[in-house]
Amino acid sequence: MSVMNVRRHSSSRIRTASSVAAVTALGLVALAGCSTGTADAGSGGKVELVASFYPMEYLAKEIGGEHVSVTGLTEPGVEPHDLEIGPQQTAKLGEADMMFYLKGLQPAVDEAVEQSGVKNAVDAATLTGHETESESTGGHGDEHAEKGHAEEGHAEEEPPADDGHGHESGTDPHIWLDPVKYAAVAEGLGKELEKADPDHAADYAKNTKALVGKLEALDQEFEHGLESRTTDTFITTHAAFGHLAERYGLDQEAISGVDPESEPSPARMKELHAIAEKEKVSTVFFETLVSGRTAKTLAADAGLRTNVLDPIEGITDKSAGDDYLEIMRANLAALQKALGAK
Repeated sequence: MSVMNVRRHSSSRIRTASSVAAVTALGLVALAGCSTGTADAGSGGKVELVASFYPMEYLAKEIGGEHVSVTGLTEPGVEPHDLEIGPQQTAKLGEADMMFYLKGLQPAVDEAVEQSGVKNAVDAATLTGHETESESTGGHGDEHAEKGHAEEGHAEEEPPADDGHGHESGTDPHIWLDPVKYAAVAEGLGKELEKADPDHAADYAKNTKALVGKLEALDQEFEHGLESRTTDTFITTHAAFGHLAERYGLDQEAISGVDPESEPSPARMKELHAIAEKEKVSTVFFETLVSGRTAKTLAADAGLRTNVLDPIEGITDKSAGDDYLEIMRANLAALQKALGAK
């Protein structure tokens, strides 16, 4: 995966800082009520769970139901990679019953988890079952495993580099965009909640089973919906779709790498022109939480269409749905149109 190690514009940082201040204030109020602890959950209190950003929050609410009080750290509209957490908020985090996050995506969250001393920190990345991935893909991702994410931006020709968010080049943390891996995370969280609150274990198991069923159905929708495509290649601003591409045998070509706001080199833009022509690419995708200027420039220069492919890092009034499932189906429709699937 090609990752340009370019510093973000100062204006973006200033804009982020103001948003973060609001998030911090909100988080302090929400976390101030974290006094029940898992031992009390079975005697009338709720499990107090803090979720790092929307995909973790969605799972926690769907599985936890009425027995879990979920607080999201990342406010809608804030780019998750840019979240900052103050010392007071970190201290309050230590009072939560459970922290549910994705290590490697948000450096500030990783640091806060380590410093807060929260006793039950669940890292979603440990729940995907990577060691048995070849057995769990159902055969429709294995033939693309060797391609991995190296093809995304031709990262094999570049030395490892940090992308400015704490990930190394070639590391794609966006596991929730693969419904199969996301289902594995859901199952893992369900088991963690059962252990934390055994009195309501049956409810967590029931909710987990229902959600996993929905995710399995979504996987089949993608599998069958993309079968008759005329090209495998799509171009997107943000290299967030590596797991999705690998799952369904697609080739992601990213303008900016894993960092959604880094600027591509002139050489990369020229390369994308050539790829678009060779692979019969029709559409350049951009997203709602970061600027689509570069994607629109590339599309205009190459005579291509533009459309939104949402990495679902947060939901706003610009999102193509109200929850994960709705937006993923909107993503599928966008990919079908772009790839010529019937």
